[in-house]
Amino acid sequence: MSSPSKPGRRPATLVQLLFDACDQFRSKRAALRYKNNAQWASISHDMLDRRVHAAAAGLRNIGVIPGGRIGILSDNRPEWAVADFASLCAGCANVPIYPTLPSEQTAYILRDAGVEVIFVSDLEQYQKIQTVLANVPTLKTVITFDPGIMGTNTMSLKALSEQGQATGVSHTDHRSDGLRVRPDDLATLIYTSGTTGVPKGVMLTHRNIAANVAGALDVLPLGPDDTCLSLLPLSHAFERTCGHYTMISAGVTIAYAESIDKVPDNLQEVKPTVLVSVPRLFEKMYSRVLEASMGGGAVKRRIFFWARQTAESWADFVLRNDPVPAMVGLKKRLADRLVFSQLQDRTGGRIKYFVSGGAPLSPEIAKFFYAAGLPILEGYGLTESAPVISVNPLHAPKMGSVGRALPGVEISIAPDGEVLARGPNIMQGYFNQPEATAQAIDADGWLHTGDIGTLDEQGYLSITDRKKDIIVTAGGKNIAPQPIENMIKANPFVLNAVMIGDRRKFPSILVVPSVDALLQWAHDRKLTVDPDTLLQEPAVITKIETEVMGSLRDLAHFEKPKKVLAIEHDFTVESGELTPTMKVKRRVIEERYKDRIDALYRD
Repeated sequence: MSSPSKPGRRPATLVQLLFDACDQFRSKRAALRYKNNAQWASISHDMLDRRVHAAAAGLRNIGVIPGGRIGILSDNRPEWAVADFASLCAGCANVPIYPTLPSEQTAYILRDAGVEVIFVSDLEQYQKIQTVLANVPTLKTVITFDPGIMGTNTMSLKALSEQGQATGVSHTDHRSDGLRVRPDDLATLIYTSGTTGVPKGVMLTHRNIAANVAGALDVLPLGPDDTCLSLLPLSHAFERTCGHYTMISAGVTIAYAESIDKVPDNLQEVKPTVLVSVPRLFEKMYSRVLEASMGGGAVKRRIFFWARQTAESWADFVLRNDPVPAMVGLKKRLADRLVFSQLQDRTGGRIKYFVSGGAPLSPEIAKFFYAAGLPILEGYGLTESAPVISVNPLHAPKMGSVGRALPGVEISIAPDGEVLARGPNIMQGYFNQPEATAQAIDADGWLHTGDIGTLDEQGYLSITDRKKDIIVTAGGKNIAPQPIENMIKANPFVLNAVMIGDRRKFPSILVVPSVDALLQWAHDRKLTVDPDTLLQEPAVITKIETEVMGSLRDLAHFEKPKKVLAIEHDFTVESGELTPTMKVKRRVIEERYKDRIDALYRD
């Protein structure tokens, strides 16, 4: 396993980070990989360096000046990296936009940030921009990654780069221009997706992100022999810092997943050693494993649950740093051979560890993957902290926590339980919103995260919930919903769960059941059910309620939901029920299902 990467010089800017990486890893096999005509193609560090050089020169040639704003509206692909670094080398701040955002939100971000030039990936995103041009007076030029798109004030990245090459700017001059960027210059404006309210532009400097990368490389074992499958949107601060800049700095090959649906195939093809994701991916993987074990007959089920119990017993010894008894070790090796080797193979067979962030990870799921030989290093942070505040170390993870503060970062707990963070990674503020900035960062430089948490004696941070999500029942009882939801989502019969009950007599839970698991359960019991009316069957409803309540048997009486409401469709970004970072928009869900929730409490 690679040791944590500790380069002698820590780049103070993202431009320097790129130049150092291209120089250090120029002879390495690949900087980036992508699928092209059903085959994986590679881009070397030398080629990346040259493409960024040409695109940066092209941007200057079309009149872009330092301090400008450049948008990027694209899925993950090599051109995203080129556009990003070219913008930074030209002295500009870029504004990444989620491709899934509707036109009106895209227009708001472009207008608020004052974007002058935007890179777009394909015809769909180009047409989105065309519909909002009239509402974004600053936007003058659209640069497309696909060369076949033609239009007014439109050019392709290929044409831009050819113009840059024609200027004759030497590599030395290109480097000199890029190195004029200062650590405290604005590098990016990332608009928070927000579970409520209007998005705010988080101002992150080169220093903010470079410091976060340096801290991550002190903790994460990464090196030029590693490969990372990039699947979270690069518009996401977590993927941007951890899956993009950190990987580039350490010489890790970045392979871009074709799409979320193609991740299982891409894992087999790329065989990554590390992967950065949100808990939803691990929840789905865990759910598929449970479904497969439940549907494989009595013998297969017994073997699976024996293997899980055996592996988790082994994990208890390892996590306590106690000697593993010989018999436990022998049983663990047998469990690996019978069960867990198959899971490892499905992830490509080379995973050293996953990194999870963006939302809380169920301790049960974290322990299962650790026991299976696929450790998940859960971390914590916000866009406003560039984004990592803490992460679990690979050699000493603590299940249920989000690890220790990153080197250079301080964590404190306020009297009301709110987590505070301070360090070189903390944002400069919200763009054009001084009042919101003053509310987020106090006079002593502490970022008020809005999360409730605790610190133990070893410095491990545990997050209990979002401050604004705490449920206060009509009886005055305070309930943190996220840990309860995570308990329920670990059940194989549940895909998603949202707890409600603020200012009501008691808490209730909305669940999205796993139709496949329920159909298999019905089949095993020779029950005839119609998939279209599955959630109307009394026996199925009883089964869902039994599974949900069985997952919560250890809760205090006032915390237990008294009613369960089964929802037919899972929550999605497209429906507006999830943010682009897969966080639940509680208020949206409560409003969408208001009639059924009200009926639940009337009954």
